[in-house]
Parts: sequence; structure tokens; C-alpha cells
Amino acid sequence: MGRITEDLIRRNSEHNDCVIFSLEELSLHQQEIERLEHIDKWCRDLKILYLQNNLIGKIENVSKLKKLEYLNLALNNIEKIENLEGCEGLTKLDLTVNFIGELSSVKTLQHNIHLKELFLMGNPCADFDGYRQFVVATLQQLKWLDGKEIERSERIQAWQNFPVIEQQVREQEAAYCLKRAQDKEEAQRKLREEEENEAKERSRSGSEGQSPFSVGNDDHVLAPEGQEGVYNQKKFKDNVDDLEFWNKPSLFTPESRLETLRHMEKQRKDQEKLSGKKKKVKPPRILITEDGKALNVNEPKLDFSLKEDEKHNQIILDLAVYRYMDTSLIDVDVQPTYVRVMVKGKPFQLVLPAEVKPDSSSAKRSQTTGHLVICMPKVDGIITGWRQTSESRTSPSDSSRERTNQRNDYNKMGMSEGQVASTRWDSPADAAHAALLWPVCHFVDCKALRTARARSPLHGPSCPPPAPRSSASLRASSTPGPSPLCERPQWQEACPPFLTEDLAGPPERPHNEARRP
Repeated sequence: MGRITEDLIRRNSEHNDCVIFSLEELSLHQQEIERLEHIDKWCRDLKILYLQNNLIGKIENVSKLKKLEYLNLALNNIEKIENLEGCEGLTKLDLTVNFIGELSSVKTLQHNIHLKELFLMGNPCADFDGYRQFVVATLQQLKWLDGKEIERSERIQAWQNFPVIEQQVREQEAAYCLKRAQDKEEAQRKLREEEENEAKERSRSGSEGQSPFSVGNDDHVLAPEGQEGVYNQKKFKDNVDDLEFWNKPSLFTPESRLETLRHMEKQRKDQEKLSGKKKKVKPPRILITEDGKALNVNEPKLDFSLKEDEKHNQIILDLAVYRYMDTSLIDVDVQPTYVRVMVKGKPFQLVLPAEVKPDSSSAKRSQTTGHLVICMPKVDGIITGWRQTSESRTSPSDSSRERTNQRNDYNKMGMSEGQVASTRWDSPADAAHAALLWPVCHFVDCKALRTARARSPLHGPSCPPPAPRSSASLRASSTPGPSPLCERPQWQEACPPFLTEDLAGPPERPHNEARRP
């Protein structure tokens, strides 16, 4: 027997992205449902609800559906109209082919002031004398009954004859209820007899010993030909019982519908047991090959985007998971070369274009879209096969630390700031040329020099700082004329080739005479 579960509702709400709390239309027909439950708590915004061709015996748990406009309960086991007063917006109600015998229960629909259409054809109450006049006089807001429009003259006539019609309807109701009680007792008696017969058959089969299909004792195991004969005999007997059941006359009652359903379930189980059929289990999905290669897999069939953030040196994966899906159903596994996400047990795996740091990676869900965003920082090195080449990176703190160390070296040599800034430049071009020689020359505090050095594309850690110089060489550098530092062979050895080519012939630079104390 079927029940209304959250999974059942989600499977039938694909048109709403499997979101159940905002559903406006839900179809649960032909699900063998026996009881109405949970709908008024999970789907309060419903406007259309289809529940036809089930086994529902009572209208319940729908009073909180204030926005419900159309309710279809045709082909069920309902015997009384009730519990619909809370459905304030109900305009159409379909109760075709049920077992409603208490016609007076339609009075409960007087609270549904917006009800315009009602279907009661196929019910026992539709055979009562005065049935249509009673319903028309009772429900003044009704416009259509059983697909036929209610005219004004018909309504006036029903009001005039209502006392007489009401008395006739009550007498017929009492007779039907008495007959219905007898039918219930007879159905319960038959059900008890069937249960007792089944218990006797089980006890008889157990006392006779093992079945021919049992392998517990080799003496009782039949040959394949004998097993096939027993199987055919059992199948023939089941077919005879099935024909006997369907040819047996029975009343159209809720109990007979339930009996038919039980018979069909029993027949299906016996068929599966005899044929030995088992549900085919899907083989597990291959995520990693035998040689250790990761594969790209998207079993949940989700949209995704993969991009590289060069600014932050990371790879970002945006996975479009369901907006309102619980985060506990998502499992993320980041590896150096691939990322794997399990969404409700279904794997999503993607090979990454570069190696990442799993320990520094993060996974978050967007509060607006519900997407899963995974940020994976790249490894500092460049991966080439099995080798790794590190990239040299100089941070601002390292360069400032280097300049501080150089100033300390100048102080140790007894060189003051005035001596360092003794050489002046007349033009920004000369200062830019001196900035190229900054790793060798010691012009550090000139404003134009600092500006040119900051803008120079050739400045960097390529040229190492010069070796400490003696005081004699410092005095020699302060005299007019070309600087002897530019003529040292160590300068060309320390600088890269492109720098020596560009500065092979430095122009003459103006020098001021050294200030003497």
C-alpha cells in the first residue's frame, strides 16, 4: 500500500525544481494511497491537487490549504464529505465514483462560499430520489452540478419543495447506512476466513518437510527436469486461482477494491518468487582507472563552470546544485589533481588543469542561488611531468628589508646620508639611467632617482647588491669625472646580459664636486 512521503512529493514536483513548500500544483494519482497526510504541512501554497484513482477512505489533513482552488478525489473510497471547511478558496470539487451515501454531508460545504462546481456522479447518493434538488437547495453558491448548469428556475423550485425532499433523502440515507453496515460485517468475515485458510496452508506446507527447491538435504533435491515440472504445476495452479478470483461476482464496495489490490500484490510477489527475478544492480561507477588516472564524471547531471583566478592564483569551481537541497547531502573531496563532489550519493568528478592545495581549499554555498563554490589555491610551482620548478617571487617586505640592510652596511662603512646623496642629476633621463645601475651604484636618496627606479621595468632582484667598498674608493668616486664603478669588470659579471647590452656605452653624467667638511 502506498503512503504520501516527502520523496514521493519531490518526485512529482520536477516542474518546480523539486521544491515542495512553494508548490502550487501536485499530481498524486494512481499511487495506491490509502490516507491523506502531510500535505497540509509541506505544501500550504497548493492551488490544484490531483488525488484521483487511489484508495483514500476519508477526507482529512487538507483544512490548512487556504489557497486550494481545485481538489480531485475521484475514484477513491470516500463515504462522507467532511473536513473541507478550512479550504476557503475552494471553487471546484470532484468526488466522482466514490461511496458517498450520506447525502446530508454536503451541508458541510456551505462554509465554502467560493465553491462553484461539484461532481457527485457515480456515488450511491446520486441514485436517491430528489438528489439534485436537495443539493441545489442546500448549496446556494453552487453554479454547476455534475457538469450541468443550475438554472434559476430550478433553484427556486428546489427551495419550494425542500422540506419534502429532505425527508425523503433522510429515509433513503438510513436504509443505505443499514445495508452498508451489513456489507462491512460480511467483508470482515470473509477476510478472517481467508487469513485462517492461509495460515492452515502455511502450517501444512511446513509439516510436509522441505520444498523441492531446498538444498539442505541432497536426498530430497530433485533433478532439473523435476524442478521444472513442479514449477509448471505451481504456475498452472496460480493461473486457475487467478481466473477463479476474477470470475467470482462481488459487490462494488471499498472492501472489494482493497481485496482486489491485495490479490494483485500477492500475485505479483508469487510471480517474482517463482521466476527468481532480482532487480538488476547497477555496477559501481568507475572514477579512477587501474593505472591511477582520474576520469571526468557528472552522474547527477549538474551544470558547472571552472575558471582560473590569476589575481589570487586559484581555481574556482561553481557547481549548480539544487537551491533548497540540504547541505548534509553534499560531500566534497579535493585532491591535488582532481575534485570530487557527492550529491545525494551520485558522484561528480572533474580533473583540474593544475595542481592545487587540498588543505587550503574551501567550499561554500551561495545564499541566493544555492550553488556550491569551491576555491582551490594553486601550488606555487609549475608542474611538468614529475618535476617541479619553483618560481621566484619577491614580496614588498623582502625588498624593503634589502634596502634597510644596505643602509646598515653604509653606516658601518662610515658613509652618511649626505655623502650618499652627494651626486645630483639635472634631468629625469639621467636619473632613470642611474636607476638601472642601482644594484652597483649607491645613489639612493635622490627623489628623481627613487621615482625613476620605481618606474623602471628592469629593476628587480636580478642584479645582486655590490660588495662593500673601502673608504679610499669612496673618496675616489666623489672626484669629478666618470665614476670608476662603471668601469669595474664585476659590474658586467653581476648584471644580466640584456642590461649590459643596453648600458654598454653610458652617456657622460654631470658630477658635482664633493663637499669637504
